[in-house]
Amino acid sequence: MGNNAAGLYALTEEHEAIREAVRDIAEREIAPYAAEVDADSRFPVEAQKALTAAGFHATHIPEAYGGEGADAIATCIVIEEVARVDASASLIPAVNKLGSMPVILAGSEDLKQRVLRPIAAGEAMISYGLSEREAGSDAAAMRTRARLDGDSWVLNGTKAWITNSGISEWYTVMAVTDPEKGANGISAFAVHRDDPGFAVGPKERKMGIKGSPTCELYFTDCTIPADRIVGEPGTGFKTALRTLDFTRPTIGAQAVGIAQGALDAAVAYVRERKQFGKAVAEFQGVQFMLADMEMRIEAARHLVYVAAAAGEQGHPDVTRVSASAKAFASDVAMQVTTDAVQLFGGAGYTQDFPVERMMRDAKITQIYEGTNQIQRMVIARSLLR
Repeated sequence: MGNNAAGLYALTEEHEAIREAVRDIAEREIAPYAAEVDADSRFPVEAQKALTAAGFHATHIPEAYGGEGADAIATCIVIEEVARVDASASLIPAVNKLGSMPVILAGSEDLKQRVLRPIAAGEAMISYGLSEREAGSDAAAMRTRARLDGDSWVLNGTKAWITNSGISEWYTVMAVTDPEKGANGISAFAVHRDDPGFAVGPKERKMGIKGSPTCELYFTDCTIPADRIVGEPGTGFKTALRTLDFTRPTIGAQAVGIAQGALDAAVAYVRERKQFGKAVAEFQGVQFMLADMEMRIEAARHLVYVAAAAGEQGHPDVTRVSASAKAFASDVAMQVTTDAVQLFGGAGYTQDFPVERMMRDAKITQIYEGTNQIQRMVIARSLLR
């Protein structure tokens, strides 16, 4: 990161305006449904409608394809402010970016027009299919295959833990096209849910982010037109890794938002709650916990914005700083939400307050888009190279 990564960004008036607008929508149209979405494990349709109506569902898509063309920090702010009230809902803009980034980075002009336009218009969503049951952190060990058959690609295999599966219309799927070449034999494809031989499995029963469906994807001689390959054959894994440089900061943003929501709830609660004849907020032990929570969130937020800007500016250290932002912010979210539950005491352990949900939701940010153990490997490898 050298000495110059911190100088990569400055928040603009436009960024602040976006934060204000999204916070308003989140408080009014997303927060009231968050507990019910979690309890019923149902997709947050209210959030989807509200975000789409305001143009905040996929702000990253370039204007050339009907999108807002927002910068990476703006997209992080949108995700952060939605996650502050409902982490499940924040996966709408986050996964739209994750699924479409490979197409933006490597897709043909024709494929970009076909896939990105409906997403920008809010008519479709897109998911990302990299992981498999036996190929998680070791994604290159994937077994899903694709073979060229005339003017079609035929896919066979299974993808696992796919976010927003069943809701999304489009799926960016990584599959092996040349088994001899290892990671250099993996290609990326844009699959549509109506393609023959494609099916979505049952929903996983999860600890958190229950409003966002997570399922397996099944490919049984799934046949797609040859021009739906994303980039050249054999470049899919490189595209997948480049994508993560751009999307790991969005997971950091999600983590920051969850942590901020938990801190805000905790501050409000300890001011009201009385014990030993005074507000719990008057105890120094409590004040120090709040101070630590605030410091960590603020540090994480800045690191996330630095990482977002690094991706946009093609900074040479983007991989390292993105991994740092994701790992640091998600560890902060887990710590802050755990402390928030503690500050609520017995009440925090019940579903009458949002902090137990935030704690459950925070956990996934340490796991998906590369576990924090993998992020540490990425950071160390970059330092020692």
